[in-house]
Amino acid sequence: MKTISVSLLFLTMSIMAFGQDAREISKKANDAIQMNAMEMVSTLKIISAKGEERVRTISTATGKFGEVSKTLIRFIEPAEVRGTTLLIFDYENKDDDMWIYLPALRKTRRIVSSEKGKNFMGSEFTNADMSKPSLDDFDYKLLGEETINNVKCWKIEASCKSQLIATQYGFSKKNSYIEKTNSTPQKIEYQNKDNEIIREQTFKDYRRQPSGNYFAFNMEMINKKNNRRSVIITEKLESESTLKESIFSASTLGQ
Repeated sequence: MKTISVSLLFLTMSIMAFGQDAREISKKANDAIQMNAMEMVSTLKIISAKGEERVRTISTATGKFGEVSKTLIRFIEPAEVRGTTLLIFDYENKDDDMWIYLPALRKTRRIVSSEKGKNFMGSEFTNADMSKPSLDDFDYKLLGEETINNVKCWKIEASCKSQLIATQYGFSKKNSYIEKTNSTPQKIEYQNKDNEIIREQTFKDYRRQPSGNYFAFNMEMINKKNNRRSVIITEKLESESTLKESIFSASTLGQ
């Protein structure tokens, strides 16, 4: 009986350690690509299943102030979306805050939790994809190792801890393929409650920044249900930029 108890104890400890490793790998991946201060100009291509393209030019500014990371995403072109602006406050220990300014209505409104899993401006990215996911929203499992584009990766499963969290993110769980050498994500598969892959994100053209972090200059999201895809290509990046906190204000988005 004592032998069985000891065996169960070691088994339990091994399972806990395995789960902790998966979470730690995920944390390293978040840290590897975290940019605390930057300004960039990007091209967003929204491509239909037939290959028809809609092109958007967007500017992004990010700064960290205390424990809050603040991001401002503004559409520059074309004229039909010019001035549309998304403001995100990423907190360490609570849900993000999001606001969107719609120039046609001259109105700023808060994006509620149930809308965060919805498409970002008609693309295959979601509003939630624009912010940093909270590690504490998921349970982690190390599924093994796989090679993606000749790169050896850890395969990590992250399952939403509740249905409410799944609704906020727009998926029930995700499989992340994280490069073993530098902890950069190479691919993420998003799944619904039936374990079907609904979206797939890939990261390309990583460039190391002066801070030591990595930034993917090409990110693609494919919708597996309708074969639409969206690509964000960064044209210009200034890392470690100095920004005033006052520009990250919901009350001045339309100015």
